[in-house]
Amino acid sequence: MIRAMIVDDDALVRLGLTDLLNGDEEIEVVAQAADGLHAVEQATAHQVDVALVDVRMPRMDGITATARLRALPHPPKVITLTTFDLDSSVYDALAAGADGFLLKDTDPAEILRAVHLVAGGSAMLHPSAARRLIDRYHRTNSPRATDARTRAASLTPRERDVFSLLGEGATNAEIAQRLGMRESTVKAHVSRILTTLDVTNRVQAALLARDAGLAG
Repeated sequence: MIRAMIVDDDALVRLGLTDLLNGDEEIEVVAQAADGLHAVEQATAHQVDVALVDVRMPRMDGITATARLRALPHPPKVITLTTFDLDSSVYDALAAGADGFLLKDTDPAEILRAVHLVAGGSAMLHPSAARRLIDRYHRTNSPRATDARTRAASLTPRERDVFSLLGEGATNAEIAQRLGMRESTVKAHVSRILTTLDVTNRVQAALLARDAGLAG
């Protein structure tokens, strides 16, 4: 059972998402919150696997809340909810540790699919949207770029190949096809890359790849 939390300052949005998620026999909404501060309190009190978090909220916004949630001893996966798919705040939320983002008008079936995917360890980012978002808001001419190149240098040549494709927003299946590898081998490489680079998920790895200038 996937234990979910809904975080949004709009009570109707919380109600609608709760009804939707509870309608899936493999998902249970165990907590709701109207702002980021309450979300951190709820995630501390309840075991949460996936949190759907609005970006703009009072007291504590979704970006700060995401960072706080990911810093918990048992951190939930985070899906950012937004009205605009290329909003700079979405990029900031991804950099803070979110595992993906969804538009609030996303088809209900896709929302359920996203929760299942993220709970299973995947990222919920459409590759083209991920590339556009990163290209629009990420910059490689900063001190962060030097740090990214230094960290990337510790990867093996094959890991760097996988890392580069992560930066393009490619899925494990796409990476396997392009590099002539088994998908299980790609998953193992991705796991080692995340550990070596000390990042929490493949989204942050993609941002780091862009910083390092390795993504096409």
